[in-house]
Amino acid sequence: MAEYDFRDIAAFEGVWVYCEQRQGTLVPTDFELLSEGRKLANEYGCELTGVLLGDGMTDEMAKELAGYGADNIMICDSPLLKEYTTDAYTKVICDLVREYKPAVLLIGASTIGRDLAPRCAARLHTGLTADATHLDVDTAEYIEFLKTSSYPGYVESQKFDMEDRNLKMTRPAFGGHLMATIICPRFRPQMSTVRPGVLKKAPFDQAKADAVKITRPEFSLTAEDCKTEVLSVEKAAKKLVDLSGADVIVSVGRGIGKDVEKGIALAEQLAEVLGGGVVGASRAVVDSGWITADHQVGQTGKTVRPKIYVALGISGAIQHVAGMQDSETIIAVNKNEDAPIFGVADYGICGDLFKVVPELIKQIELAKK
Repeated sequence: MAEYDFRDIAAFEGVWVYCEQRQGTLVPTDFELLSEGRKLANEYGCELTGVLLGDGMTDEMAKELAGYGADNIMICDSPLLKEYTTDAYTKVICDLVREYKPAVLLIGASTIGRDLAPRCAARLHTGLTADATHLDVDTAEYIEFLKTSSYPGYVESQKFDMEDRNLKMTRPAFGGHLMATIICPRFRPQMSTVRPGVLKKAPFDQAKADAVKITRPEFSLTAEDCKTEVLSVEKAAKKLVDLSGADVIVSVGRGIGKDVEKGIALAEQLAEVLGGGVVGASRAVVDSGWITADHQVGQTGKTVRPKIYVALGISGAIQHVAGMQDSETIIAVNKNEDAPIFGVADYGICGDLFKVVPELIKQIELAKK
């Protein structure tokens, strides 16, 4: 194995994405991370590598990953990697990093990624930004991002090092009330877990898939390296709302407080007449216990990009807006004409949602006849 010094910044090059699979099936976050990794690799002028661990991993899986931007797919195949275990996966990934020295390592913030990433970071003696929602290399582009995500006058009050090429990893802090940007200037690799759904998946590129370089590096892994053994995987069915995949989302905020049950029922009815959509919610609604956490939209919930997003009684706090501002069409209903949500809405209705929504439902049903 090549000599490894986590402080030798110049020795590290390349962007890596850990590509998660479960029972032999790739997860959607892989494609989002590779799409973003492609942008970062272009800015660094380096190659993008996907790292796939498992048992029975095929070249077809590698090509599917490569279609979203990877130049190389590195496959580590072993019966000991069939099911995820912290010890086995950590050892293999850390050994690969020590050998090939990537400058950036991205991991999805799934339940597996949140277990794997901190263990790898600790062994590699580097930092980790957990649950990132935005990534930048170029300082000028980072400044443009700040102009839309920070308070007025902030950018003008700061001094920036325009030559800074560290990865700028932005994540919610203090319960989502602030956004913090973190860099790792002294150690490598620069590591981050990235929240599923926040990055935009690029279109599949067949030419890229056909041109991918697939390697199967040698690695050492024995049963003695694994302190746990997975005997079986039992799946429990639990009905959760699919915000990330919905084309229509009708979200409720604190404005439903005077009649919570009726407010949620109206949102469900509006979502249905708009095309079988789902109900989302602001953090305030979830914290109040009015609806379960899987409905939460925002920096501390799900980031969504539906075709239609309706905000009912939502004031428009920055952490909520950051999670839905990329929706194709945004409709806001709020009785406060100064509510910040109107600043991002394509259509705004100033009024009591309990009076406005029934009329909206009525008019939509009439238009369908």
